Amino acid sequence: MRPSQTVKPLAIRPALLLAVGAIASFTLSYAFANCAVLIVLFLACLLPLARLATGRQSYYFGLGIGLAVYTPHLVFFWTHFGGGAIALWYVLPFWLGLFLLLGHSCLYRFGPVAWTILAPFLWTGFEFFRSELYFLRFSWLSIGYVFSDTALLRFLSSYGLYGIGFLAVALANLIVAPRRSRWLAAVVLAIAALNPLVATNSAASSGQKLRVAGIQWEFPTSSSVLLALDGAIAKYPSADIFVMSETTFQGPVPKRVRDWCRAHRKYFVAGGQDPVPPANYYNTAFVVDTNGAVVFRQAKCVPVQLMKDGLPATNQQVWNSPWGRIGLGICYDASYRRVTDELIRQGAQALIFPTMDVDEWGLAEHRLHSRVPPMRAAEFGVPVFRVCSSGISQFVDSAGRVVASAPFPGQGETLFTEMNLPDRGRMPPDRWVAWFSVFVVAGMSTWLALESVIRKFTNRKLPAPIP
Repeated sequence: MRPSQTVKPLAIRPALLLAVGAIASFTLSYAFANCAVLIVLFLACLLPLARLATGRQSYYFGLGIGLAVYTPHLVFFWTHFGGGAIALWYVLPFWLGLFLLLGHSCLYRFGPVAWTILAPFLWTGFEFFRSELYFLRFSWLSIGYVFSDTALLRFLSSYGLYGIGFLAVALANLIVAPRRSRWLAAVVLAIAALNPLVATNSAASSGQKLRVAGIQWEFPTSSSVLLALDGAIAKYPSADIFVMSETTFQGPVPKRVRDWCRAHRKYFVAGGQDPVPPANYYNTAFVVDTNGAVVFRQAKCVPVQLMKDGLPATNQQVWNSPWGRIGLGICYDASYRRVTDELIRQGAQALIFPTMDVDEWGLAEHRLHSRVPPMRAAEFGVPVFRVCSSGISQFVDSAGRVVASAPFPGQGETLFTEMNLPDRGRMPPDRWVAWFSVFVVAGMSTWLALESVIRKFTNRKLPAPIP
């Protein structure tokens, strides 16, 4: 019996019930921290939709579910892009639909056993590609981020962001796989569960302590920066470094501010624009030392697509500060593992992210963005200090716990912490399974496309599934 003849197509009515279940479980998992584990139910409702009678039906069900679960979180796109947001709202749902389309082809061409084995790899390949590897890359709303506000993060971070997604699909597959291939789903899940043995959950402390103060201020003038710094040093006189947001300055750090650093013997980190004649710039994080000199700068690696956000950085380096090696990223950079991977590879013991999240983008955007730093801190095992122009600023310790924060919109609000720098960070093991999964998706897509072309020219048809 051919593989396609062992698959009984899913009828439309139960498919609609599964779609409602998927939408409800995803919505609840992102809305309430106590419901985060419902993300597995979302996947358990999603996977059977590959059994619909045609690939087109599977694709459109995935697209519809994606529009229902992703768009409410991305309403702020309208503020960014106006009418163009309508097209962008289809980007994440497109990838969800494509996952079910390829899943349908895999199921009907190779059978339920192959689908049971390949489902976690196909999901991870699509999630990694859409998050990291193409022009419209966008990692928000990935499966792993649902656990950023939960106590489970400390354990799950051992898998890495994309490893969490792989594990969740493997678990969902165990729930919905046909009885005859359920043991295979259990094997895949058991192998995935070995990842915590590969990565340690904590790194030894270097003994270095760094006191950092952050100041939220949206589009300040030089005078208001000085006013904010005066207020912050009065409140936190022991701070070693003061940090302000991305694009604090419309150029390099002004002399008046550098003079303040020299007069008060304090370090200062803030975002500005490093000009590139004749009419461009690098969106840059500047470090000013206690002598009033700019001793380090790091340009933004991933400028926001479709916006005027400067040129991408040509290189990355860590700042060898008096306290240890500190990695700097700007806003959107925190969303991308390849950016943080390089900083950790160079020995970063802490991460500082000056960030521009403006008031008019709304609370939903700020909350969604605030899910990123706990994941970065936990999966790399280093503390993260993130200062936003209008909140939600955070200090996250190396276990992924938010220790200090400043609210939205919070003009002029501050936060202060004492960081314990670890001796080193760690590299999450999921980067290997993520890249392998991308090759699985590419190979499967190429195989099925070539087979389709061959069938077209030879007039061969696959056997019909069981009615």
